[in-house]
Amino acid sequence: MVKIMTTKELARKVIQHEETLILDVRNTDEFDNWKIEGGKVEVINEPYFNLLDGVDPVAEKLKKKEQEIIVVCAKGGSSEMVAELLEDDGFPNVYSLEGGMKLWSEHLEPIKVGDLSGGGTLYQFVRLGKGCLSYFIKGNGEAAIIDTSRMTDIYEEFAKEKGVKITHVLDTHLHADHISGGRQLAEKVGATYHLPPKDATEVTFEYTPLEEGKDIEVGGTVKVRPIYSPGHTIGSTSFLIDDQYLLTGDILFVRSIGRPDLAGLAEDWVSDLRQTLYNRYKELSEDLIVLPAHYSFAEELGKGGLVSARLGDLYDRNSGLQVDDENQFRKMVTENLPPQPNAYEDIRKTNMGKISPEEEKKKEMETGPNRCAVEG
Repeated sequence: MVKIMTTKELARKVIQHEETLILDVRNTDEFDNWKIEGGKVEVINEPYFNLLDGVDPVAEKLKKKEQEIIVVCAKGGSSEMVAELLEDDGFPNVYSLEGGMKLWSEHLEPIKVGDLSGGGTLYQFVRLGKGCLSYFIKGNGEAAIIDTSRMTDIYEEFAKEKGVKITHVLDTHLHADHISGGRQLAEKVGATYHLPPKDATEVTFEYTPLEEGKDIEVGGTVKVRPIYSPGHTIGSTSFLIDDQYLLTGDILFVRSIGRPDLAGLAEDWVSDLRQTLYNRYKELSEDLIVLPAHYSFAEELGKGGLVSARLGDLYDRNSGLQVDDENQFRKMVTENLPPQPNAYEDIRKTNMGKISPEEEKKKEMETGPNRCAVEG
């Protein structure tokens, strides 16, 4: 029997920066588009069809036979076969990743960010296979979830474990790279679903508008303060939590800034993006800890799994915040855009409630990395 490694076990290795060797047996084009990264992960790609007659094409690349090798494929079938071939060839410490990249894409790892005044706690849920980040705010007997992923069960289980009821579910903006589980979670648990009104002009469901000056209380102890911060979308809204943390959505990341083109309005929204980054955020305390909705680079994943940075430090080192000339900024933003996210138009329509794909279709739509950042 081939040994199986769960996504949970692999996630712990990645976030703890343990040396991890992965043999990815998907086709090279799939591998180049999207692979497991982070910490001290080393990945070797050798397509499965090259190994059908034996593991010689990859044996020398694996160096020490006694080292742990995790074989990865799209869904977990081919990796089991290759793992068995490696074992037969004398490699004793081989695992197949359960469910392959498909299941890896859906794994959420909760990381404690810090304690809040009044006894609250803030957690970051890291979706390692997609680079998505969501947040769980625990107050006195209540909880709020921000930028909920499609896999909502884990938030319900976490709330139950912490002994709190989910009362508020918020999205920083109308997402285009992944399907939000916010509305569905809110309906299931009887919570209030909040969305920026300028992003909701085409939605088919009821929601509570996010507006500056209308703070949201969680358990009577934690305040969530909405800050209008357009640029990634026209409605993008950041959240100030407990005067300690700034949840920036897809406006500002640790090593990059948000792209303004996913609704086809890059030229229109560049000025909004610059205003938010170079003026609005400048009005805030430099000591705020920035917590974005995504990360794009493995280096952004700190030991322990947390993705964060001090706002003042980002103004010193984030290249997207270093462009003084407005025309040069516009050129940087509009000319350094990565490919559009997979199925982004259908994802936007799903998040508007205009279409309701089957679960397998949703998984297919989300396949691949997030692409919400400007490349630079």
